Amino acid sequence: QVQLVESGGGLVQPGGSLRLSCAASGRTYSGYGMAWFRQAPGKEREFVAAISWNDDTIYYANSVKGRFTISRDNAKNAVYLEMNSLQSDDTAVYFCAAVAGPGRYTGLHQYAYWGQGTQVTVSS
Repeated sequence: QVQLVESGGGLVQPGGSLRLSCAASGRTYSGYGMAWFRQAPGKEREFVAAISWNDDTIYYANSVKGRFTISRDNAKNAVYLEMNSLQSDDTAVYFCAAVAGPGRYTGLHQYAYWGQGTQVTVSS
């Protein structure tokens, strides 16, 4: 199993940037596909970005493409989400997720392990 802890959320003005981090612990982190999801108040949890275990495949939701960048550092057991040009619609709790194997998934139910989430609020 792998345990996930997110950090880096906060309050940012529209047009600003944030970098989220997800620290992983447990078995063979490099053997997991990783992803970020988000959930806004009153809405379902939705896919944001995913990265495969060897970085050969990266997916983004259309709503964040060109503004967000997902990356991972297997040596540090971490995955990151660089968020630029933030908009009010990006306000949500952001969750890190993991699945054993290559990953390359965008579906919520395809991920077995979840962090507790970190709040991102975009407001002036």
